[in-house]
Amino acid sequence: MVDIPVVDLSDAISAKKLIVEACKEFGFFKVISNGISRELVAMLESEAVKFFTLPQHEKDRSGPPSPFGYGNTRIGPNSDTGWVEYLLLSSLKFHKTHFPTISEPFWLVMGEYTSAVKELLMRVLDDICEELGIGTALSGLIGDERSDSCFRVNHYPPCPALNKIGFGEHTDPQIMSVLRSFDAPGLQICLKNGSWASVPSDPNAFYFAVGDSLQVIPNGRFKSVKHRVLTNCIKSRLVMMVL
Repeated sequence: MVDIPVVDLSDAISAKKLIVEACKEFGFFKVISNGISRELVAMLESEAVKFFTLPQHEKDRSGPPSPFGYGNTRIGPNSDTGWVEYLLLSSLKFHKTHFPTISEPFWLVMGEYTSAVKELLMRVLDDICEELGIGTALSGLIGDERSDSCFRVNHYPPCPALNKIGFGEHTDPQIMSVLRSFDAPGLQICLKNGSWASVPSDPNAFYFAVGDSLQVIPNGRFKSVKHRVLTNCIKSRLVMMVL
């Protein structure tokens, strides 16, 4: 375990400094007092669980991902595999007819959720820009209608083999990713010394991960965090991400 930096957005002054320091040291931090409705989060998680409990042939009707849609096991362009199934969708252009087994309630609550999370992300990026003295260009990229922002939900079923790779080590290419997970462990981040540290699960918070694009903006002072997911032999794990 590692002490992940915790940012309380209700304290605006200290939050900016904590965010920037966390981006430099870990490339990763936890946000509390985020203002996103717990009911909204619970509704989306419920709809996601319903989707992943559908028969396999029903889920397959919304895939394969190219790049959007339902995917199972194969998680990357280089034939990477993991103990995971997922939905990857554009957060701006939801083409419902292409994914017939995603329910209407799922679509509706997903739209609300991604809008709320993007607002939270833009606030965090504005804090970064203000602390660095570089204007508000970053949040403008997220809010732009041409943004390539995506919504992804990963489902890791219980695995008979303890600590099997659920999702292999990688960094995210985007500016910053926002994660929300069930109360189940599995996520690990790579520290500066090359060791892997488990991230304590907190179902009431959102985790922010610096991506490759954000690393280069302040001339490499920020760290694009390498992360991975290990499986759990007892509990399933559901993770929702806005990328």
